[in-house]
Amino acid sequence: MEDQKTKMSQEECQRARTARDARFDGKFYVAVKTTKIFCRPICPANLPLEKNVEYFHDKAQALQSGYRPCLRCRPDSAPSSWAWKGTEVSFQRAVKMIEQGDLHNTTLALLAERLGITDRYLRQLFDKYMGMSPKQYAQYHQLMFAKQLLHTSSMTITDIAFASGFNSVRRFNDAFKKLLRLSPSQIRKTNLNDQKTNQIQLAFQGQLNWHHMLNFYRLRAIDTVERVGDNSYQRTFTLNGTSGWFKASMETNNALTVEFDIAEPSQLKALVVRLRRMFDLDTNVLDIEAQLSQLAPDLITESGIRIPGLWNEWEAGVRAILGQQVSVKAAINQLNVLVEQCADQVDGKMVFPSAETVSTVDLSFLRMPQSRKDTLARFAQFMLENPHAPARDWIELKGIGPWTINYAQMRGSSQPDLFLDNDLVVKKAMTKWPELNKTDVAPWGSYATLHCWNNA
Repeated sequence: MEDQKTKMSQEECQRARTARDARFDGKFYVAVKTTKIFCRPICPANLPLEKNVEYFHDKAQALQSGYRPCLRCRPDSAPSSWAWKGTEVSFQRAVKMIEQGDLHNTTLALLAERLGITDRYLRQLFDKYMGMSPKQYAQYHQLMFAKQLLHTSSMTITDIAFASGFNSVRRFNDAFKKLLRLSPSQIRKTNLNDQKTNQIQLAFQGQLNWHHMLNFYRLRAIDTVERVGDNSYQRTFTLNGTSGWFKASMETNNALTVEFDIAEPSQLKALVVRLRRMFDLDTNVLDIEAQLSQLAPDLITESGIRIPGLWNEWEAGVRAILGQQVSVKAAINQLNVLVEQCADQVDGKMVFPSAETVSTVDLSFLRMPQSRKDTLARFAQFMLENPHAPARDWIELKGIGPWTINYAQMRGSSQPDLFLDNDLVVKKAMTKWPELNKTDVAPWGSYATLHCWNNA
């Protein structure tokens, strides 16, 4: 088994923790041998002696080694870090799938099959990189997610148990006491905010230019589905057969605060995964901006710009079709008309219309060329019949070209390397920065596109 401690040297970890350097938050954890508690490197508690600490690169490894999480700095709320996970693609994909909750409702064998490997090899990968089995890692991740909800939400302990992937409250309580050596009720007592709404903190590393992201959303907001405030983005949604709403705001420099309501608590983890993707919270923007600045030194006029994602590729595709060869304002006007006429109502909430609804509606109320209406109708029918088809397959549909597909992938699934060099604004930017091309901006083409738009 490979050394399960952090790939950073002990000296690097020591310097980072003694400085309480926020740049290393989530990249490693400090475990104190004398108290059997592990902390984030930014923990405000008195610094322990170096001889009394050891370092881990993952929360699960600290738990596996018998440490319990600090109630003061709350390691459960630390941002994720992928730097230590190496170059083994199958392992990286497996970790991401498990953290998304994919092991809750399937077997390890089926998960391995989706990865194209055997379950035996998958167990070997986890033993090599983590020093534990995939199921152990999944359970540790479930418990830390539950702990965060106990701290920040008003959900009942029963709802939290199911939201974090446990099939019964008894199993949840037993696992919590065994592995964290705390009871859920003890954690709940530390929630002193008397929350009247459900909240969760979505931590991130580096800068997030929330002002830029909100302005981007504001110009493209759907009146009955989205609401953009001075410091918040709110929308309704449907997800895996359930519905709800969320409101994201930025109260601190390193986390979004998300208020939410969801009809089915078991889908909360899927919602969190969707929001992290939608707001592009797991991206290292410093590295991206450094590479783009080397290529075009004055391209970056605002730091912290991340991909302003959409709920899914279906919505992104509809927006892209309505935006063909017209201004943003004209496209959003037509989008609002479409949603006003076709919006689905679920549990009393107006939500973005489904492909099924759009495919059955006479689109004559839209003020656009008939050819574009026909394209939208074909797209809706295609998505109804092929809901999981990759966006590249849309090219078969008349009226859909590379720009539409790339835009939908960039915003609908947050693909990082889509340089829209056939976009009119980007083309104009390329005359100012001839160094910009698909090859040289890779693998950050989407960010180059956003910075070109920001300079317009």
